[in-house]
Amino acid sequence: MSLSIKAVQGIPKIKQGDDLVALIIAAMNRSSLHIEDGNILVLAQKIVSKAEGRLVHLDTVKVGEEALSLAAKTNKDPRLVQLILNESEEVVRYREGAIIVAHKIGLVHANAGIDRSNIEESESALLLPEDPDASAAKIREGLEQHYGVHIGVIISDSMGRAWRNGTVGFAIGSSGVETLKNLVGQPDMFGRLLEITTVGHGDELAAAASIVMGQADEAIPVALIQGLHAVKTNQTATALLRKKSEDMFR
Repeated sequence: MSLSIKAVQGIPKIKQGDDLVALIIAAMNRSSLHIEDGNILVLAQKIVSKAEGRLVHLDTVKVGEEALSLAAKTNKDPRLVQLILNESEEVVRYREGAIIVAHKIGLVHANAGIDRSNIEESESALLLPEDPDASAAKIREGLEQHYGVHIGVIISDSMGRAWRNGTVGFAIGSSGVETLKNLVGQPDMFGRLLEITTVGHGDELAAAASIVMGQADEAIPVALIQGLHAVKTNQTATALLRKKSEDMFR
């Protein structure tokens, strides 16, 4: 098996209301890239959030007492802390400079995934899409209609991990991709049956794509993965979310 991950060059700066499907098709044409049956496109969360109008100007945020208290404990902007609380179900952990929360969409994420990097407006913050799986499905359906083939779409973000340094790409939204592969009952190379192994395939794809998409000023928010065959599945990125009852840290 061989795997190819190609940067889709030429995606412009995104603003609210932009048609991501049309912009991706135009960029693919300029780059002479071709989508084939079973290919997977990985999109950075930022362009999806921007297109969906998830940019918030901080001077419009009304700050409450809880946000003021938590901001003092974490040395963070109270307006940003209020946004974090607005987007969250609960605060899991906090320390100076970081707040770990359970997001309304199910993610356990630092600062509710709210970001201020690579945003032109200095006094603004970008929230995650309200429903990343639905966003991925809409984009996939538009691209499939244009190209006439089955593809997969992943919306990726970056996150830290409890046991490791450094951030990696992970899937917050998905459509047409088997995000969680259950290998229980399959034999290993010596014939022993696997008992507990599941593979976070969606996160592996997001992390692989982030190598060409970058984390800083690369300005490559879309990557094309070829060599794997995206199966027709109803599974989404929510399959990757661990239940609170199974979470040793909550």
